[in-house]
Amino acid sequence: MSNPVRVRFAPSPTGPLHMGGVRTALYNYLYAKKHGGDFILRVEDTDQTRFVPGAEEYIVESLKWCGISPDEGIGTNVGEYGPYKQSERKHMYKQYAEQLIESGHAYYAFDTPEELDTMRERLKAAGVAAPQYNAVTRTTMKNSLTLSADEVQSRIDAGDPYIIRIKIPRNEEVRFEDEIRGWVVVHSSNIDDKVLYKSDGMPTYHLANIVDDHLMKISHVIRGEEWLPSAPLHVLLYRFFGWEAPKFAHLPLILKPDGNGKLSKRDGDRLGFPVFPLEWQDPKTQEISSGYKQKGYMASAFVNMLAFLGWNPGTTQELFTLEELVEAFTLERVGKSGAKFDPDKTKWFNQQYLRKAPATELAKDLKPLVEAKGWKADEAYLVQVIELMKERATFLEDMMEGAYLFEAPTDFDAKTVKKKWKEQTPDNMKAFAEKLAAIDAFSAENVEATFKAFLEEKELGMGQMLPNFRLLLTGLGMGPSMFAIAEMLGKEETLNRINIGLEKVVALKATA
Repeated sequence: MSNPVRVRFAPSPTGPLHMGGVRTALYNYLYAKKHGGDFILRVEDTDQTRFVPGAEEYIVESLKWCGISPDEGIGTNVGEYGPYKQSERKHMYKQYAEQLIESGHAYYAFDTPEELDTMRERLKAAGVAAPQYNAVTRTTMKNSLTLSADEVQSRIDAGDPYIIRIKIPRNEEVRFEDEIRGWVVVHSSNIDDKVLYKSDGMPTYHLANIVDDHLMKISHVIRGEEWLPSAPLHVLLYRFFGWEAPKFAHLPLILKPDGNGKLSKRDGDRLGFPVFPLEWQDPKTQEISSGYKQKGYMASAFVNMLAFLGWNPGTTQELFTLEELVEAFTLERVGKSGAKFDPDKTKWFNQQYLRKAPATELAKDLKPLVEAKGWKADEAYLVQVIELMKERATFLEDMMEGAYLFEAPTDFDAKTVKKKWKEQTPDNMKAFAEKLAAIDAFSAENVEATFKAFLEEKELGMGQMLPNFRLLLTGLGMGPSMFAIAEMLGKEETLNRINIGLEKVVALKATA
């Protein structure tokens, strides 16, 4: 029987969660749920110099907004493998670093920063493009491979600062099978002796990550392509510890809209779209970066869009609930090449979700926007507003373009006045108003029937009347069904606007 699926999302609290990070969390979540497994949220804060206040809380809130709920770890109060924050686990890492020293797979290094700089300069002068501390250079440096055992011990006893480096084997091919990319083979000459344990008593990412994944029984490591160069080192660490390695899957990059390089915050700022799920205020600069939520995107639309950045279901279906994504998701359908981000497609997803959402739910979110404008409307009326406007809207805020549904227009579209308002228009509109006044049940259907009968009676074309009817009621030249608008405004308000509008437009025309 295979091991249960346990995956983790392990961000560092060094700033806001980029949409690439959210996608990694999403794919981990989908994979876990698909296979009846657990999704764990862990915080990797070994690099305390880069810690940013508020970043951890931001990560938790972002995932919560997306509906990506961890089964275990940070923000859950659930889990028997905690603590789930590396800074709270730091007491346990040194024993593993020393275990590697004892087995001959790691060593103490006492080199000062100046000595490391000298080594790199010497290699550069010799024509080495990328100087490294590796199987060749370690033989000339101050470490437990070149110093006697007594000197090493005396230096440690004296409190000399040291780090612990992995000892990469010479002339060996390191190979592993990636769930997305197939077999990956890297020669050990291309891997340097990375630091595993720092002089400040904290492990590096490489050691802490492997130890935590092993102790937390992680079965699959699904992470971004940027970690692919580190994977051979991690494979070696598993081997050196004698542990079974998890399966690896490295996700493709999210590319700029033009496909030229990795998507960044700068691209979002330049092209006018957010790259963060929620708004973020930098605690150092106080600069505010916009988030998808604050820009009016629905969480379900954002998640649906993210799922398609690197994965496809193999069908023509594009709209998926989170539950449907769980059902459809497989790593086999995640691509190797970078996924180009399309801001227009993202808007399309939001538009589709806005149309599908129940008007009664949207009305609750629209109400505070309406009230902020000083308009008054009950939820029943807002439901009508939404039903009328949502086919033309991309965001909920676009419903506010129907200001005429809440207050009479004070301005009138100049182009419509110039093109459509003729000498006989005021008389025609007054005569039509009399017909409207005679309607008992002021419904859209009855208003439309009266309108068409009036056109037939007066032998008028639709273009002679409808634009002007719209102009007087809304002030605009275009918009949704005029008959539905009239019904919503009611007979009294409709007639009132025609009368007042006639005076204003006639006055406008006279001064034009």
